[in-house]
Amino acid sequence: MENFYNLYRIGKNTKKPDSRGKSFGYQVLGFGSGFSSAIAHRAVWGGAFQPAKSNIIDFVEIATAGNASDFGDLTVARFRNSSSAASLTRGIFFGGNSDPTRLNLIDFITIATEGNATDFGDCSAVNQHGGAGNNDTRAVHCLGDVSDSHVNTLEFVTIANTGNTTDFGDRTVARAALAGTSSNTRTIYSGSAASNVIDFITTASTGNATDFGDLSANRDAISACSSSTRGVFMGGNDNTNIIEFVTIASAGNVTDFGDLTQIANNTAGASSNKIRGVMAIGGSAPSIVNSIEFITIASTGDAQDFGDRTVSGGFSGCHSNGNGGLA
Repeated sequence: MENFYNLYRIGKNTKKPDSRGKSFGYQVLGFGSGFSSAIAHRAVWGGAFQPAKSNIIDFVEIATAGNASDFGDLTVARFRNSSSAASLTRGIFFGGNSDPTRLNLIDFITIATEGNATDFGDCSAVNQHGGAGNNDTRAVHCLGDVSDSHVNTLEFVTIANTGNTTDFGDRTVARAALAGTSSNTRTIYSGSAASNVIDFITTASTGNATDFGDLSANRDAISACSSSTRGVFMGGNDNTNIIEFVTIASAGNVTDFGDLTQIANNTAGASSNKIRGVMAIGGSAPSIVNSIEFITIASTGDAQDFGDRTVSGGFSGCHSNGNGGLA
């Protein structure tokens, strides 16, 4: 076992197997089952508006600050595909806009292996500006905007199986340009220019959402990430750098967390390894950037610089194989 630890030591961030394999950015799998492997927690972004559409997928290892690396390409160049979710192994991007065509397609990648995205299936309608969350097996997607109309439709897929979405239920409000994030039990949604409502579902079941609380103001094009207990909402289109949080198990309004280092309109997506959250700022003309910032989710305070994406632009999707929805 000591030889195994030495083989898979990754700097100071990986603990010995007797620490249950949890670390700041890595997870050790396979106890009692023979050969094991060290899994790096990656945040993966897909698409952007720069102001041209992009098919670029890039990634960072969340535990280590630095610039993103190229991962591959989406099946179609797009933006406004902010609805994205992941299991420990597979990441999914829902819908989006290929300018001028709205999309109903779903792409997937294997997060540990760089390469181009593969077709997964279809949403029930063409959609953009949605939001999603997940548990270990299921991703639940809110369509957001369908043919320039805000909808409250929720759909789900089983992440390990390719195929089309299945109806889940409805949100309490019909809104777009939202964000979703999860604990292992609940998924919460919020964000809109017309509403500050936060609502939630029980991810493993089906049915309509329930009111949770409110953001401090109406904000659309926000990003969100989570630990297993806390959900964090960042930025948004009221020229803000605000960061706010909720305790996912307890309904209620947001509490101030801190500030991003810069204004973040048209944010470019966020995810986490449960301990650290990373967000791509995105931005709107004339200030479109590739900046990535990070927070420590369990504490409060201002964000810090992490590095840069390989592409500038907002309206991207982002997920990770260490997100707060995973057990």
